[in-house]
Formats: sequence, structure tokens, C-alpha cells
Amino acid sequence: MTDENKTDLTKIPAQWYVLQTLSNQEAKVKRYLDKFRVVEEMETYLEEILMPTEMVSEVRGGKKHSVVRKFYPGYVFVKMRLFGEDGKVMQKPWYFIQKVEGVIGFVGGEHPQPLKADEIDRIQNQMKAAVGVEKPKIEYAVGQELRITDGPFLNLTGKVEEISPDTGKLKVMVSIFGRLTPVELEYWQVTRAD
Repeated sequence: MTDENKTDLTKIPAQWYVLQTLSNQEAKVKRYLDKFRVVEEMETYLEEILMPTEMVSEVRGGKKHSVVRKFYPGYVFVKMRLFGEDGKVMQKPWYFIQKVEGVIGFVGGEHPQPLKADEIDRIQNQMKAAVGVEKPKIEYAVGQELRITDGPFLNLTGKVEEISPDTGKLKVMVSIFGRLTPVELEYWQVTRAD
């Protein structure tokens, strides 16, 4: 470990690292890091914290609900200065991260490797694409057999003919009175016929 008191930290570029967290502790870890990086004077070391998520819709008890789904469950991304100019891990940020409740440690253990620029760019683009968009929790494919769980065609089964992800609707071919009939349904009105 290096003595960062002798180092001008602004000369060291911040890099992205991956923290592994306990299951379902990602949001708690992010909140802690956001709050205490200022309290414990860590803002020079720790610049940004990401927990990539998206909104998805699911049906529970016959009702549509919106929930937040994590892109990378069990991981939080941090942009920070972890290594000194001498290439050794700096003690202050290392121990700050290690003592956060819910953090297992850096991916890479004692020798964490920063993410490559294209890796973090892909993650950030994925987050930007998810802003303001609600996706179905379960995605369907053309030709897939589904069971209708809501509406006038309740409990009928049919095959997906067409998918409109932008509107969240499906065209399902259902047999009514011995004839195949197209029915337009929302994602949450169907489930897999497994």
C-alpha cells in the first residue's frame, strides 16, 4: 500500500472498478457510498457510483406493477482513484470501500483491474437506453405459445404472431369457435404456456 499523503491526487486519473456486493445489497451500498464519500472526505478518491437498473412491468395478483430490475445483480461500479503514482493501492480508499457494509470486495480481489473504456461505455449506454422506457419483465418471441391471463379471452392459449415492443403489445392468434383469430394483448395480459 502507498502513502497517498505525499501524492497530488488530481494527477492520478480516476478509473472504473467493480465491487461485488451481498445479494440485494447493491442499493444500500450505493446509498452509503454516495452519502459517506463526502462525510469521510473521500470525494477526491471516489468520483462516481453506478448501479445500472431499468424499469420492467410484471403481473402479480392479476395487476400490473412496475419494478426496478438491476442489470448486474450483486455488483456496483465505482469510478475512483485506487492506485497511487507508484502503482500501489492507496490505503485510504481501499479501507473505506472494504468497511462498507454489504461489500464483499473488489472484483479481482487484492489486485482489482479497472474496466476498459469500451466496457464502461457499454454499461452507460445501456443505462441511457433504459431511461424512460418500461420493458416487460418477460420477453416473448414470435411463434411462442402463451396463455391469456386477463380480459375477455382469459385462459385461452395462442401463438405470438407479432410483437410491438414500443407499445408493449402482442398480436396473438387464438382459436375461437374453431377459427384462428388475431387478438391484440398487452404483455402483462399473457404468460408463457409452459
